[in-house]
Amino acid sequence: MADAQLIQSFSEAAANVGARVTTLENVSAAVTYLADNVAGALLFPEFSSAKRLNIAHLLEQAGVETVTDNFRAMAPLASAGLTGANFALADTGTLVLESTAEDIRLASTLPERHFVLLDPEKILAAGREAVPVLRALHQRDPRNYIAYITGPSRTADIERVLTIGVHGPVELHILLVPGLSSDPMEM
Repeated sequence: MADAQLIQSFSEAAANVGARVTTLENVSAAVTYLADNVAGALLFPEFSSAKRLNIAHLLEQAGVETVTDNFRAMAPLASAGLTGANFALADTGTLVLESTAEDIRLASTLPERHFVLLDPEKILAAGREAVPVLRALHQRDPRNYIAYITGPSRTADIERVLTIGVHGPVELHILLVPGLSSDPMEM
């Protein structure tokens, strides 16, 4: 069972940096949330927990237009992207994704809205707890990409004027869904 204090700390930290965190009961509730909040095409790269739970089929049944191939051509046209997360850090509200696959990188950076499925069991207290997981990820594939995502994309100019969404998504929706996968090696 996920630690309620870690979930609360993560949710508060993520909300403080502009993410929208929603706790859902199950995969069916997550599909309903996506159907209600995705307008237009959804980039949906393959990742193991989604494949195992047949989420692509469930999204299609719910009427969500999913893009599952030809990402380079479709990414600029998509309104949203959906990925999983390997784990999250409660102290900063950060999501960590093994994003070696180009489709994962495109889905998490090009559309205006990024939706992330996260099993609450994969919330770690702080970065130090992530060291063994990161070592294991790099042992599995020494040349992988690891993305740390903390809130929607933000940048500031020399006058310190903060702008959201210039170099990535304007919105970050984190969907806490128990039962996805408690294995941080699996997205």
